[in-house]
Amino acid sequence: MTAQTQDQFQTIAVILAAGKGTRMNSDLPKVMHCAAGKPLVEWVVNAVNAAGVKRIILVVGHQEEVIRAHFANHAGIEFVRQSPQLGTGHAVDQARPLVAGSPASSELLVLCGDGPMITAGTIGSLLAAHRTARAAATLATSVIPDPTGYGRIARDDTGAFEAIVEAKDCTGEQLGIREVNPSYYCFELGTLLDTLAKVHNRNAAGEYYITDIFHILKAAGRRVRVVDAVPPEEVLSVNSPAQLAEVDDLLRQRTKNHQSLNRTCTPTTEATR
Repeated sequence: MTAQTQDQFQTIAVILAAGKGTRMNSDLPKVMHCAAGKPLVEWVVNAVNAAGVKRIILVVGHQEEVIRAHFANHAGIEFVRQSPQLGTGHAVDQARPLVAGSPASSELLVLCGDGPMITAGTIGSLLAAHRTARAAATLATSVIPDPTGYGRIARDDTGAFEAIVEAKDCTGEQLGIREVNPSYYCFELGTLLDTLAKVHNRNAAGEYYITDIFHILKAAGRRVRVVDAVPPEEVLSVNSPAQLAEVDDLLRQRTKNHQSLNRTCTPTTEATR
């Protein structure tokens, strides 16, 4: 999808970047660890921009000053703080004051800052599916060989979408599902803001999940679009130094030109080789 096409729509991207990343063995915000010469979150920001989305809100928290400083001169980026961190639904809701003045029909794209493998093409496919279906909410899914740790896509006997079930809340049978949630979402803004108030935290983590929005909307008879639009190689997110090293290798293979890589990352944040 080109920027010219995108300009026909009012689209806002919210990127979740508040986490500390306790398994990273570093006090640096997880999204500011580097892969292939750039902080993880910068790969996501660049993909969003390349898809034609010009307004981006970063939800920050742990050591937010590091993220704010890195993007200080980046046009179109706004910041909002999440504290305390009570889940992805709570994180998105922190952006409410910044988006409240936008038309209710605007599109709100929600992505995670620790998923640097996402591409502009996949974002374009998600937005196109959302618009074609005139959906209240759209979810891009992926079928992967090893779904460990990912939320599963629950479907009924007809194959229709039922809900996203977080890994911690899955039954033994649901853990066998290989269709997963990579956390690529698009919402009708007004619908999302109204529905966030109905999300509860009665789950294993005691958090407010943005994923609950899809089940709530479907139960209310609203149009929910689910599209298998994410190639398996784009699903990998970073939660550990080993995953960071893996993503670093994959992104370097994708760029094919190491000398052109961004040099803003310091040696202490480079992927461990």
